This record gives sequence, structure tokens and C-alpha cells, in this order.
Amino acid sequence: MKPQLLILAIACLVPLALPRAAGAQDERKPVSQCQAIAQAIPKARFASFSREMPIVRAVSEGEDVKLTFLGHSTFEIETPGGIVIATDFNGWYRPVVTPDVVTMNRAHSTHYTLTPDPAIKHVLHGWSDVPGEKADIDLMVGDTYIRNVTTDIRGGYGAAQQDGNSIFIFESAGLCIGHLGHLHYELTDAHYTEIGRLDIVMVPVDGGLTMGADSMSRIIKRLRSSLILPMHRRGPPVQRFVSMFGKDFDISYAPDDTITVSMRSLPKKPLIYVMKGAQ
Repeated sequence: MKPQLLILAIACLVPLALPRAAGAQDERKPVSQCQAIAQAIPKARFASFSREMPIVRAVSEGEDVKLTFLGHSTFEIETPGGIVIATDFNGWYRPVVTPDVVTMNRAHSTHYTLTPDPAIKHVLHGWSDVPGEKADIDLMVGDTYIRNVTTDIRGGYGAAQQDGNSIFIFESAGLCIGHLGHLHYELTDAHYTEIGRLDIVMVPVDGGLTMGADSMSRIIKRLRSSLILPMHRRGPPVQRFVSMFGKDFDISYAPDDTITVSMRSLPKKPLIYVMKGAQ
């Protein structure tokens, strides 16, 4: 082939390749900064990074996440970018503004609604309606990456219903925030690997409809999050759950139902922070 023709052929091929490269880049999924690098290590304990900066990017001053306990298992999470999330949303406990995202679990009707406000842009079910499949949440909304880790729940007559609950994880402003949902069984090593690091964890403490306080406390001790927010308190007082922890954990009973947190302000020692509505 003559040199002129060869150059012309290459010039014709290059524009065709460029759109494919751009498209491939657009299809890349977000990467979790909260999952441990050595995920194959059995019995790994994922320590809080409260004294360190996040792996992916530095956090600027003022990058605060606001958490408000609305009731039962519903928290409002407001990110620095203005994204509003409501957890285990049942339509009864609502943020003042229409949330951008709601998550749900179906163990009981107090954890979901089949008639959410149509104005809610992202309604995330923690279960799959397809038999044999599990919910797979992998979503970027504004400045927040949302993913899930499924767990089994008790079905009729005590039988296990596979992957009926989701632990939702919200990654924003360098923070790893986890909501345990309606947890019925202790977590496996595989679960801990999928979860990775949680700086903040919302944990059910009723000790009956979910898991007993002793089992739930073992999960919290292994996660060793910097900030533990009790929720789903029915039946036994929250003190029964709190009594399971020794000197390695601080305990605070808050005068209100809101806390504002950043990577820089996370407690250096794990803190069980009991908001007003959960006391």
C-alpha cells in the first residue's frame, strides 16, 4: 500500500475507535473505598479509619454528613452535596423534604412501603422479587455511592428466607455508613468481607424481633465502628444492649435526635451514641 493511502486508512479508523473508548469509560462502576483490600483473608477484622484519611481522596473542612433519627429504623442522611436519604423507609417517618433516595427491607411492614411518593427518584429494595436472585444495589447518586450486602431473614414457621434483608452502605465525604436493616442472623466471614470498613453503623437493639443483644453486640464488636447508632428499640430497654460493652466503648445519651459527623470529627474511641428517640 502507498504511504499516502496508509495514512488515510489510519485516519479513517481513529474516529471510529474514539467513541468506543469513551463509552467504555462511561460504563465503569464506582469503586468502594470502604471494602478492605485483602478481601480473601478469613476472619478479618475491619478496623475504623477514624484516625486516618480515606484511601481515595482527602476530605476538606466542612464536609459534614448529618444523621437524624426519625423513628424505628428510619434515619435521614444528608450529605455535603445535599443528597437526602431515608433508610428502611415505610412512609410513616419522613424527612422534612422529599428524599432523593429511600432504602427498604421487607421483614416487616414497618420497614417498607409499596406506595412510596412518586417524587422519590430512587426507591431501593433490599430484596429481589425474582426467585433465587438477590438484590444488587450499585448506585452513584450525587456525592454518594450506595451498595448493599444481603443477609437471610426468618420466614414462615421459622424457616430462613435467603437474601431477604440488605445491609445498605452509603459512602460519602470519605465516610463509610452502614445500616444493618432487620438483621436476624449473625454475620459470616463472607459478610464481613463484603461490608469492609464501617465508620458509622445503625444497629437494631430490640433484642427480639431481630437478634438478641448478645449476638448483636458481637457483630458491633467485630465491626468496631467509630460511631454506633442504636435503632429499632422495642421491648427491652436500650440499656440491655449497652450493657454488653466494656471499657473499649464509650456511651453517650444524646439530648436530641441529630448528629453531624465528618472524617475529622469521628470519635477516636468507639462511641455508642443513643439518640433521643431511641432511648
